[in-house]
Amino acid sequence: VQLQAYGGGLVQAGGSLRLSCAASGRTFSRYVMGWFRQAPGKEREFVAAITWSGTYYADSVKGRFTISRDNAKNTVYLQVNSLKPEDTAVYYCAADGDYSGSWLAASTYDYWGQGTLVTVSS
Repeated sequence: VQLQAYGGGLVQAGGSLRLSCAASGRTFSRYVMGWFRQAPGKEREFVAAITWSGTYYADSVKGRFTISRDNAKNTVYLQVNSLKPEDTAVYYCAADGDYSGSWLAASTYDYWGQGTLVTVSS
């Protein structure tokens, strides 16, 4: 599956964005989808995941970010609200098709999008 993330941009603190990740292929619904982010000089970190059993969030984004998917459109979304300067990062979407590990770990995912930059100004 090929993934393309978009929707990032420059926003003031407290603002919102909706990130989207479009997937190719006809079996999108079988993939667990996740969002990760990587800030300058930092490691890539888990943000959110959506599975058949529910959604999962990093503690740092709970209550502010919402992950959702539209299988008919082969798209996963990340609604990001109440943005803070520390949310500044490149956001990546990812897909896991073999369910072989923790969905909080980047190593679990098989496919990655190219990333979309979110910059939050104070």
